Amino acid sequence: MRAVLRLPAFRLLFAGLVASMAGDALLLLVFAIWVKSLTGSNGEAGLVTLFMAVPYLVAPLGGRLVDGFRHRPFLVVANLASAVMLLPLFAVRDAADVWIVYSVAALYGISSVTIAAALGGLLKELLTDDLLAGANGVLQTVREGLRLGGPLAGAALFAALGGAAVAAIDAVTFLVAAAAIARIRLHEPAPARSGPHWLSELTAGLTHIRAEAALRRMTIATAVGFLVIGINESTLFAVVGEGLHRPPAFVGVLASAQGVGAIGGGLLAARLIGSVGELAAIAIGMAALGVGNGLLVSSWPPFVFAGMVVGGLGLATMVVGSTTVVQRRTPGPLFGRVSTTAETLTGGPQALSIAAGAALVSVVDYHLLLTVVTVGMLTAAASLWPARRLTAVDRPSASPKVTESH
Repeated sequence: MRAVLRLPAFRLLFAGLVASMAGDALLLLVFAIWVKSLTGSNGEAGLVTLFMAVPYLVAPLGGRLVDGFRHRPFLVVANLASAVMLLPLFAVRDAADVWIVYSVAALYGISSVTIAAALGGLLKELLTDDLLAGANGVLQTVREGLRLGGPLAGAALFAALGGAAVAAIDAVTFLVAAAAIARIRLHEPAPARSGPHWLSELTAGLTHIRAEAALRRMTIATAVGFLVIGINESTLFAVVGEGLHRPPAFVGVLASAQGVGAIGGGLLAARLIGSVGELAAIAIGMAALGVGNGLLVSSWPPFVFAGMVVGGLGLATMVVGSTTVVQRRTPGPLFGRVSTTAETLTGGPQALSIAAGAALVSVVDYHLLLTVVTVGMLTAAASLWPARRLTAVDRPSASPKVTESH
């Protein structure tokens, strides 16, 4: 991590991203708390994440857009547009305005998809392959580490000043990010012109994932895990209300506990990847997330907090591993389409599980729903573990890396 932080261009990018991630940490949980406060419904609060996940279903369209521009200027414009998209939240007054919160949440999802794709491409331009895992680990550590204070601060600001004030702060952080990224000195090659066959251009990301064994196996396993993990978006409110007998804003406390684990995951992920490879690290992260989720079944607060910490560690490891394997095994001109296609193939199942969780949490015991999530995550980890050899770390005395036939 120290090596990547020595680079002036990365430090400038890092400063802008820290501001933006701080704004995200403040606002993202506020969306759900806002809806819960307006409607009193766990299911409707959980639907916020569904609206944020829906853009991932059409993410390859955004990936093609990202690949059509240089990454640095694209990120500047995207951050400016993200600040503007928050303005409608100032019109929210009562339950009849919940649709505005949902609409902005969907726009937030679009922003997240495109910015993440452009950021991954920019990192490929700025850094060598051996520094990517460290950079991803640093960013993930900060992003998830902000869960320690961000959700609590966001919930406190919401209670004191209202959702519009939190949205205003987040808008300012987007402007800071845009200004920092604009100052980065980088010569990026002009993007290749689109070919005459638009369908093949649009599906180029899927074609690459199918052809690259490590990406294919990672995407399948992650899709299996995300097919159940979205259920937690609604069940977490049930854990807080029915299990711990706390108000909805207490979800922010649990999110902060997850941030504790995520700090550890972000700090250790690059070292773990360097030791066992990306796919093994992802599988370990999935297993940790499953075990952590299983601990939430208990209504005993120490087990619940421990589960959030372990889950945060696993989630951060998954994210760093997945991001790194996509960066290392994707050509720069294809990066936007490959990364957004991978998001679609995992975000689609997640959207289904979020919808299922919102529908089921009111009629099915949340303990059973948590058990389903636990079994699903452990199954995903077990399915990916045999493929770990595809990204095994080369050792001086080791035999050549094994590749899978296509």
